[in-house]
Amino acid sequence: MTVLYEDLDRVLISREEIAASVKELGKQITQDYAGKSPVLICILKGAVMFFADLIRNIDLPISLDFMAISSYGSSTKTSGVVRILKDLDHDIANCDVIVVEDIVDSGLTLSYIQALLDQRGARSVRIATLLDKPERRRSPLTVDYCCFTIPNEFVVGYGLDYDEKYRNLPDVGVLSPRIYAKE
Repeated sequence: MTVLYEDLDRVLISREEIAASVKELGKQITQDYAGKSPVLICILKGAVMFFADLIRNIDLPISLDFMAISSYGSSTKTSGVVRILKDLDHDIANCDVIVVEDIVDSGLTLSYIQALLDQRGARSVRIATLLDKPERRRSPLTVDYCCFTIPNEFVVGYGLDYDEKYRNLPDVGVLSPRIYAKE
């Protein structure tokens, strides 16, 4: 896997730091939802590693569902146009929902998802993200659970990709601009 690391400027967050933060987040969600059975929605594909690790650290009865949303294409910049590629399999009316995302950037995608789930009658909708880039926010969005706040750099690994590559890195790293400079 060392070949993938050659395209990074540096490792921003190690796998050990990720594991410790995800464990703490699981404990917090367990406390916050004591006596409830929340539905956790994984936003595919980027959040899948975070989602899998997070749910193993939640000590509650939970339900799982998945959505695939597009707002990036193969670029490093969001298009601002949100498309549902895979919708939920289950009705979430009267459910406490936690949307699990890999990274909150502009906030446009999650604002759209939050409004959609509210429309569908969710009792509550909260956002859990591995990474947050608040300085890029273009939409008023509250992130309820966040493992790491990061600077405005293009990151890959632990599910995050560039052009469908680097998702399998166990750490989060800053992608070298030479990789995407041609855009």
